[in-house]
Amino acid sequence: MYINAVFEGGGVKGISLAGAISAAEKHNVQFHQIAGTSSGAIVASCLAAGYSGEELKKIILQTPFQSFLKRSWIYNVKFIGPAVRLMLKKGLYSGEALEHWIHCILADKNIRTFGDLPPGKLRIIASDISQGKLLVLPDDIEQYGINPAKFSIAKAVRMSCSIPFFFDPVRLRKSIYIVDGGLLSNFPLWLFDKQNTKVNFYPTIGFQLVGKTEKVNHQITDPISMLQALFSTMMGAHDERYIEKHNLFRTVKIPTLGVHTTEFDIKVEKSLELYQAGYAAADLYFKNWSKAAYLNDYERYVISK
Repeated sequence: MYINAVFEGGGVKGISLAGAISAAEKHNVQFHQIAGTSSGAIVASCLAAGYSGEELKKIILQTPFQSFLKRSWIYNVKFIGPAVRLMLKKGLYSGEALEHWIHCILADKNIRTFGDLPPGKLRIIASDISQGKLLVLPDDIEQYGINPAKFSIAKAVRMSCSIPFFFDPVRLRKSIYIVDGGLLSNFPLWLFDKQNTKVNFYPTIGFQLVGKTEKVNHQITDPISMLQALFSTMMGAHDERYIEKHNLFRTVKIPTLGVHTTEFDIKVEKSLELYQAGYAAADLYFKNWSKAAYLNDYERYVISK
């Protein structure tokens, strides 16, 4: 069957989404339209480009994520360096390495811009903090005088992954700052609802990372660590504290095993555990999935709300 898929963000925990995709493929699920936020945007863009769950697993396991955190030696001077960089660049790390990584992965499938994909195939969520609004890319990029079809998917993914204070915001027209989509919607399950009709209907199924509310003791030693703890706390409670009952029927809930969003030094063994957790969660969901039950719940909880 064909579905519309929505992938929640979660930093390095994204490999669990690859496991969920593999399980979905086992049940002959194909993806009509795809959306994602933050690391969910990485997975969504690769899936839209034609990568399988197994291919995503290999890519993620082979990627040294700590290489995304390199910066000039002058910004590594204890206490002073990071503070200066944060003041000048608005982030501790540039995000350019992440954008280049995504660009190369997509280019291997001959995908570079949104125009290289079927119209509406991929949507990525980002946050315009200068104007205080959520962006659905590529559609909303036209507001800034940019042709959506010619807009770089890797740039959009970088925008969606730009965790405030951690990665530099992406600047548009000098005065516009774009950051992590999770700031405003980390799990945009609502995205495809308005376009569904009885004649042209595709089930929307969300892949959500759960288990983020475990107690975490943040070591706050300076303003920078305080800002990081602030954002981490916000992201951890953003969508999980209140999950509406009417969305449970269309959500694959994936346990994240206590792994933190910015745990870039994650071990291979833990990454494999995350992959298996995603696979098991999606396998169970699709094994019990029923079109009739889905349509009944969709009518009851989404259309009639």
